[in-house]
Amino acid sequence: MTPRKPVRGRLRRTWQRIRTEPQLGRNVSLLTALLVLAAVAGGIVLSNQGSGLTSWPWTDRFVFHAEFDEAQGVAAGQGQEVRIAGVPVGAIQAAQVGKDGKADLELGIDRGYTIYDNAVLVLRPKSPLNEMYVEIQPGGPPGHAVTEGQTLPSGNTRSPVTIDRVTQHLDDNTRAALGALVNEADVALANAPENLPGGLSSTDAVVKNLQPVVTELNGRRESLAKLVTSLSAISQSIGGNDQRLTTLANSLQQTLQALGDQHTPLNSSLQQLPDFSKQLKDATDAVQELTTRLDPTLDDLRGAAGSLPGALAKLSDTADHIGSVADKANPVVTAAGPVVKDLRPVVADVNQALPHLKQVSARLSPVTAALVPYLSDLQAFVYNTASATSVVDGDGGMLRGIGQVGPDTIPLLNSLGRPAK
Repeated sequence: MTPRKPVRGRLRRTWQRIRTEPQLGRNVSLLTALLVLAAVAGGIVLSNQGSGLTSWPWTDRFVFHAEFDEAQGVAAGQGQEVRIAGVPVGAIQAAQVGKDGKADLELGIDRGYTIYDNAVLVLRPKSPLNEMYVEIQPGGPPGHAVTEGQTLPSGNTRSPVTIDRVTQHLDDNTRAALGALVNEADVALANAPENLPGGLSSTDAVVKNLQPVVTELNGRRESLAKLVTSLSAISQSIGGNDQRLTTLANSLQQTLQALGDQHTPLNSSLQQLPDFSKQLKDATDAVQELTTRLDPTLDDLRGAAGSLPGALAKLSDTADHIGSVADKANPVVTAAGPVVKDLRPVVADVNQALPHLKQVSARLSPVTAALVPYLSDLQAFVYNTASATSVVDGDGGMLRGIGQVGPDTIPLLNSLGRPAK
């Protein structure tokens, strides 16, 4: 009990000093508050950074090892993550060189996730600064679950390809040119805040204009897929029928052989082809000229088609008058039937007299030519003497009709007494 008394006395004196000395209590309170805030901020930062301790002492994790050919950019204990399907589930806890010269990484993940021995582990960069993380594809049956502390071989892992591994294969001139390109890109992007928005807006407009093209390309892709499927079906059908394929090949060979035998006529036909092309061109020019001449005719026909309905209406009225005339002429035709029947014997005699009449008709031309100058006088004579033979009375004129009978309108009797055909 004796050692505690000096400690208690010292604490009592310190507390009394803090209470009695001016402004000392305030300073101690501010210092205590700052220490508490620093502890809280440090805890928050360590939690968001995955904690440099990789895991808290009370964290229960499933730990196993994985061999990588290369573990560039890995800093164990700095909170570099282990992810499954993009979700952080653990951290890289330690890194060392294995007995075979490969990198041996100790991975700790939360319990509840099962990793199989056919899993694939990929070391990926998280940022351009080569801040790495491990992406795990857990695998599954028929693989076996990985046990605590088990090491997955390098066949299950993939290392990243960084930019320095690419550039180290380039020669000096190429690296210098690449450096110049990066510098020029830096200069070009110096005014990016002012110029880049307009370019991005134009790019957005171009993308919108290209949308129909992409739609058509998608349709073309679907059509090509259907075509490939159809060709596959055709190929399978042809491959499954060797006999028909052989027959087709033989027929093709015979066709080619027959074509080879007829090469001479084919060559002569090809030699005549230029003349045929010239004739075809001439015919085309003639058709063009005919088309040129036909256009005015079609224009006139179009104009005539406009007046055709009126003409048809007038023709309809004329047809009505012709019908009434035919009705009135019907009794005349009926009465003329016996007369025509009596005239048939006379026609046979007239038929025999026609050769002589033809000779006489041939000599009438001079007489007709001599009468032509007197036709006007004859017209006046007929007009002046019309009243002597007129059938006009006080009620108007009567319908006049002319009936003409000739050898070509009356069936003639042949020598046997039968009507001539």
